[in-house]
Amino acid sequence: MLASVVVPTYHRPELLGRCLDALATQDLDPKIFEVLVVDDAASPETRRQVEAVAAAARPAIRYLAVTGRHGPAAARNAGWRAARGEVLAFTDDDCIPVRGWLAAGLSAIEGGASAACGRVVMPLPDVPTDYQRNAAGLASAEFVTANCFCRRDALESVGGLDERFSAAWREDSDLHFALLRAGLSIVRAPDAIVVHPVRPAPWGISLRQQRKTLFDALLYRKFPDLYRRRIRPVPPWDYYAIAASIGLGAVAAGLGHPRVALAAAALWALLTGRFCARRLRGNSLELRHVAEMIITSALIPPLSVFWRLYGSWKFRVLFL
Repeated sequence: MLASVVVPTYHRPELLGRCLDALATQDLDPKIFEVLVVDDAASPETRRQVEAVAAAARPAIRYLAVTGRHGPAAARNAGWRAARGEVLAFTDDDCIPVRGWLAAGLSAIEGGASAACGRVVMPLPDVPTDYQRNAAGLASAEFVTANCFCRRDALESVGGLDERFSAAWREDSDLHFALLRAGLSIVRAPDAIVVHPVRPAPWGISLRQQRKTLFDALLYRKFPDLYRRRIRPVPPWDYYAIAASIGLGAVAAGLGHPRVALAAAALWALLTGRFCARRLRGNSLELRHVAEMIITSALIPPLSVFWRLYGSWKFRVLFL
């Protein structure tokens, strides 16, 4: 068994079926690789779905339910540790690996590299929403678990993925940084392509996503230099300025200083308006989307600052 493909999933049967169909048609001898579907929900329906596909398709497809700690990092750890392949290939249930994906990834590390990162293609409409454009940033990321390949000994040497990253955020950067710190070789695999359509998102999704910022604090605690060099060279001072103007205005109003309160409100309006305009530039100007941008632009900065400070406290690190 040369390779094992690990696919974490969570209550997404249609997307999982699409991904498995793509993996079943890889242009590689099905006898030399397997697919492990790691179910973070331990769902009987998903088990039945995978078993039905496995009975009718090659390569070998196995179902694995996650027990204990949950999240994508924990699911991927459970998958690669149960796998039989010498090379572990990771993708997600909402991705569509092209026909030559696995062969190209294996070819990239044949020369002795410890890991490789493929290419993610995220089609966008001509005029995207702010969420769609942000999500498409995955396509330009340096290393993502939606499309990467690691030798087993490399994963063992860094201890796999850090399961404290319990959401789909920064767990791939953490693995990337761990491999770099260990001095292991990572190469690009530009022909190993997965198509990653941007899934529909509910109104105000950007507000829920602010919670993920606490995992930036964890990553910064572990790899401060790499974080500053490769992810965010400076803190988001505009967020802090907006949050500070809110606090200053509230305190001034409470202490009976209306001029200071008005000045703080004017500063907040200026900074928030500029932030909103930046999010709308080049994106959809449909009324519903514009309304969403106005409301969420007022709420994102204080929410982000809260989660950054909470992450600092939770992980005992000064993270601005």
